[in-house]
Amino acid sequence: MTLAERLQQAWYEGHAGLVALWPLERLYRAVVQRKRRRFLAGALDSYRAPVPVIVVGNITVGGTGKTPLILWLIEHCRARGLSVGVVSRGYGGQPPHWPWRVQAGDDAAMVGDEPALLVRRTGVPLVVDPQRPRAIQLLLEQEKLDLILCDDGLQHYRMQRDLELVLVDAARGLGNGRCLPAGPLREPAERLHSVDAVLVNGARDDSQQGYAMFLQPLELVQVASGHRAPLTHFAPNQAMYAMAGIGNPQRFFNTLSELGWQPQGHAFADHAEFTADDLPPDDGLPLLMTEKDAVKCRPFAPAHAWYLKVAAQPSPAFVTWLDARLTHLLAAYKTTQNEVHNA
Repeated sequence: MTLAERLQQAWYEGHAGLVALWPLERLYRAVVQRKRRRFLAGALDSYRAPVPVIVVGNITVGGTGKTPLILWLIEHCRARGLSVGVVSRGYGGQPPHWPWRVQAGDDAAMVGDEPALLVRRTGVPLVVDPQRPRAIQLLLEQEKLDLILCDDGLQHYRMQRDLELVLVDAARGLGNGRCLPAGPLREPAERLHSVDAVLVNGARDDSQQGYAMFLQPLELVQVASGHRAPLTHFAPNQAMYAMAGIGNPQRFFNTLSELGWQPQGHAFADHAEFTADDLPPDDGLPLLMTEKDAVKCRPFAPAHAWYLKVAAQPSPAFVTWLDARLTHLLAAYKTTQNEVHNA
């Protein structure tokens, strides 16, 4: 187990040694709170896009289901007749320059695994750049858009936003409730009171904690060929290897168990770079992975490697709330644009 993995385990399961990190936590907390106060006071130079911007983020380190929610938002907005684009930091990627417009054929190692997944799945216009305002500007130069989704970026206060959607993992919650490095929080827990909506990934019912959302398994996809198969392709109690390089690998392993299979889990760090040597041996058992990992493993994936395609299912109450907010936002921006045009 790596140091990062041991630290994450301590955040969520407890460890007396974290007390030694409390002074650093107080310093970190002071810095992030000061930055947010400056943003709210208008003292921080920040960019306002000419179209609504929706941030999908979290306040914890590690995966909470942002990418499935963004996929759902893309399709939901398109169903409403809206043209939507995405900006992302492109974590782990090294494109030839920033900003970079991601194409379906781009290597995930160059643009980041999540941007590669989003573009390959949906064809959405997407630009990566650690400076999100720069990514937005390039996107709007190239596309006529009604709305922009920001993959992560909740703490990127150089970018103005119109809606903040935050995901929380139902099983892990906020861990020990402390900020980095003594806990998993990027911002203090009270930050959740100021966001527009909280979605609890893994919950089946809305609650005081937030709107419910769960990931619905859809089908199996052969990594190398793209061949699709129903979930019944593997029999109940099928033994299999399972690998996951995501923020919370255990959630993926639990999903496979809930489908009635017997996975032998192999957890990797989030955004891990894979080689063929990282794959379990081909000894007759199938290999299951996440779609996020599959975009990196496709060049060397064996025939017995599959990924599980899932879809976010937010609660009906969230959908109703979101539609009302979108209607209000789009009308407000249209009014502003008309006023500028007529001035």
